[in-house]
Amino acid sequence: MTIMANISSIPPPGAPKSPLVRLRALTKSYPEGEQVRTVLHELSGEFGAGEFVALIGRSGSGKSTLLNLVSGIDVPTAGEVSIAGTDLTRLSERERTLFRRAHIGFIFQFFNLISTLTVLENVLLPLELQGRLGPAELDQGRQLLTEVGLADRADSFPDRLSGGEQQRVAIARALVHRPRLLLADEPTGNLDADTGAQVLALLERLVRGAGGTMLLVTHSAEVARLADRILTLRGGRLVEAAEVKP
Repeated sequence: MTIMANISSIPPPGAPKSPLVRLRALTKSYPEGEQVRTVLHELSGEFGAGEFVALIGRSGSGKSTLLNLVSGIDVPTAGEVSIAGTDLTRLSERERTLFRRAHIGFIFQFFNLISTLTVLENVLLPLELQGRLGPAELDQGRQLLTEVGLADRADSFPDRLSGGEQQRVAIARALVHRPRLLLADEPTGNLDADTGAQVLALLERLVRGAGGTMLLVTHSAEVARLADRILTLRGGRLVEAAEVKP
């Protein structure tokens, strides 16, 4: 059965009373010459702990903008982003950065690996930025590389890897600090179909296995069907349009 409704009015099946992520009346506007363009308009929604949510919509609908707001990379023009009870809109830029490093993982479409660091050094970077880089953390990074099938490439540099391998490194880096929330912006968009399917299966297994919450932006209906819920960005707001899994 297909459901079309404002996401703020229908809670997800089995959603906890206190969702991990709460979005309240988010508005994001940008100046364009003498005019103002509003990308998101009083958008509201909630994502539960352990939930996998796919976000779809036309190009320019604001999907990446929403991820940037949820991560604290950007701030809304108005409204509230709350994660685990912390309102990111009330934090300073530095406080948001520290919060993101501790609690959020981000996988970018274009990998964003640092070319002068080895594969292992790229994976360990979130822990190094937190000042948490000891023997246990080194073991954790190597274990994640084993999980993503790249244990033998730890000392290689990103330019020696294929696109699929680079994306697997990006997944390991996003998960190394065990974030409660993982955000993924078209993580398979630059990969061929077979490699993309492998990367997505890996991502789903690792995130679900750790009980994490994942918000994934995609243009692929096949990718979206793996999610617990599919949300569409339309007219600056979230609309749920999905077959609910049993």
